[in-house]
Amino acid sequence: MARDRKFSTEDLYHATKQILLEQGYDGFHFGLLAEKLDISRGAIYKYFDNREELIVNFMRHEMKLFLTELKNVEQFPSFDEKLTFLLELIFKNPAVPRLIEIGQRIPIHENLKMKEDVFKLEDLRLKMYQHLQEFIDLGREEQKLNPSVPDTLILGFIFQSIMIPNHFDIPQSKWVQSIKEILCHGILNHQ
Repeated sequence: MARDRKFSTEDLYHATKQILLEQGYDGFHFGLLAEKLDISRGAIYKYFDNREELIVNFMRHEMKLFLTELKNVEQFPSFDEKLTFLLELIFKNPAVPRLIEIGQRIPIHENLKMKEDVFKLEDLRLKMYQHLQEFIDLGREEQKLNPSVPDTLILGFIFQSIMIPNHFDIPQSKWVQSIKEILCHGILNHQ
């Protein structure tokens, strides 16, 4: 029987992530989460009014972790090194595509608190893109980037590359290097 016990935010978000990846957005509910954490459903309702509020807060948590890691891009001096780091960071967590898909399914309610939480999530996404502007500026300065391609399209291609399925289980390092090659030189052989 579930009991009221202490649980950390990390426990809550870890269990949320597991259930979302196993059951998807539609299968996620507080009953499953309470069971996984061995707590009562009421214990979750003390902190969150509904699953959407919890999922948005979980997504904000994940984005903050990503932004913390992303700051390490500054330690690399060249555009090529920064691009390699960025791709490795993106591909480090294979659950990202599924979580992105789930995040896009969250309905926005008229609830003011929910709107504020979604706004905070969007603000983190914008901070990520602002942070990456320095990366793009360096690529332009080093003349590595095609000047006719907009910055947002370049970043979009980099971030969407994680959505490409690796059906043949190509080793991660080769997969990332191949995506970098395509991003940098295209698919045509320029001999």
